[in-house]
Amino acid sequence: MPRLSAPPWLRDLAGAWIFYSVLPAWSAPAPRFERIARFAPWIGAVLGALQALLWWGLEGRVPLVAQVALVLALGLWLSGGLHMDGVMDSADGLAAGDRCLEAMADSRVGASGVQALVLVLLLRTAALALLGAAAPMALVWAAVCGRVAPLPAMAWFPYLRPGGSAAFHRAHGAALAVELRPTLLLLPLLLLLPWPGLAPWPVPTGLVALVPALFVPVALGRRLGGHSGDTYGACVEWSESLGLLLIAAALRLAAAAG
Repeated sequence: MPRLSAPPWLRDLAGAWIFYSVLPAWSAPAPRFERIARFAPWIGAVLGALQALLWWGLEGRVPLVAQVALVLALGLWLSGGLHMDGVMDSADGLAAGDRCLEAMADSRVGASGVQALVLVLLLRTAALALLGAAAPMALVWAAVCGRVAPLPAMAWFPYLRPGGSAAFHRAHGAALAVELRPTLLLLPLLLLLPWPGLAPWPVPTGLVALVPALFVPVALGRRLGGHSGDTYGACVEWSESLGLLLIAAALRLAAAAG
C-alpha cells in the first residue's frame, strides 16, 4: 500500500520548527522550507511558553535580576540568536547610509549593531521587571506577535537582495490575509491563557502587542525601501521587545483604572 505523503502545510510547519528554533527536529514529516513564515507565530508560542515555564520555576527562588537574565538567555538560545543577528546587522546598515546593504552583509558587527543589541535587551529587561506575575503570559503573547511582524514586511515591501538567503520567503509567500490564517487560528487559544488577578483585561492587554508588529515593519520598510532577511529578524526582536513594554504599560493603566 503506498505511503501517504504529508500535506504541504504540515511540511512547512515542520520546516518552521527547524528554521526558527534549536529544538529537536521532528522524525516526520519531511520538512519543507517555502511558506514557513506563516507558522513562525506558532513556533513563537512554544518558545514563549518555555520561557514562561522557566519564569514560574525560578519565581521566588532566585533574585529578580537573575530570573530576568536567565529567561532572556533561554529565549536567545531557543531561537539560536537568529533574529538578534538581524537586529545588529540592520542597525549597522541603517547607520551606513548609501552603503546599507554592504554593511548588513558584513559579518563584522559595528558600534551601531552593539548598541542596538544592548538597547533591545535593556527594553526587554525593563518590561519583564515591570510585568512581575504577568510576565509568563506576556512572554507568550509577545513571542507570538513579534513573529507576526515579518509577514507584512514580506507582503508589502520588495526584497532588497533578490539572491539573498531569505528570498524564498518573498518568492513563495501569498497575500497577507492568507499568510495570517494560522495566526488567526492561534489567537483564540492565547485568549484562554489566564492572567492572574487581571480580569477582565486579558483580551485588550495581549492584543496591544500586535501594534509594534505592524508599526516596526512599515517603519523599517519605508526607511530602507524594502526588507531583507536581516530586517525580518529585526522586526521580530523589536516588535517582541516593544510588545512586552506595551503589555506592561497596559497592565499598569488597567491597575490604575481599577
